[in-house]
Amino acid sequence: MKNRRRFLASGLAAGVLALHRSAFAHGNAAHAAKAASDTPKEQQAWGIAGTEKAVSRTIPIVMTDEMRFVPDRIEVRLGETIRFTHENRGAVMHEMVVGTPETLAEHAEMMQRFPEMEHDEPWMAHVPPAGRGEMIWEFNRAGDFQFACLIPGHFQAGMIGSIKVG
Repeated sequence: MKNRRRFLASGLAAGVLALHRSAFAHGNAAHAAKAASDTPKEQQAWGIAGTEKAVSRTIPIVMTDEMRFVPDRIEVRLGETIRFTHENRGAVMHEMVVGTPETLAEHAEMMQRFPEMEHDEPWMAHVPPAGRGEMIWEFNRAGDFQFACLIPGHFQAGMIGSIKVG
């Protein structure tokens, strides 16, 4: 909380908070499930937080220290609610953040400047080394979106995937 207060007191806070309502306290991957239940649903250009009962299918995502997601291309039907399960097969923290190419690039740049910044939005899942996590997301907007690991250096190394919703 002290880091958040210091950051909010800085002149950069408005731009950061406008991009994402980011939280600076970070726990383990279990906080993603808490975020999905505690955070009010907020429509994004790429969809909205999904509910357990609406899940239509599960897509397993593997994260590696080669800075890759497997699979790295996903097709989703408009209106489908997906449970993403995450398995980090690496020795470092990874995350999966869903968004537009523009929002992900902006957030990746911000993460370069503020590497300690961490989040708990329902479209983000942090997975510790050799850990597991999950995210439930409803794709209620058609389009071409992406998912990426925004930990500094990972996005820049190409840890990006695509989601086609149609």
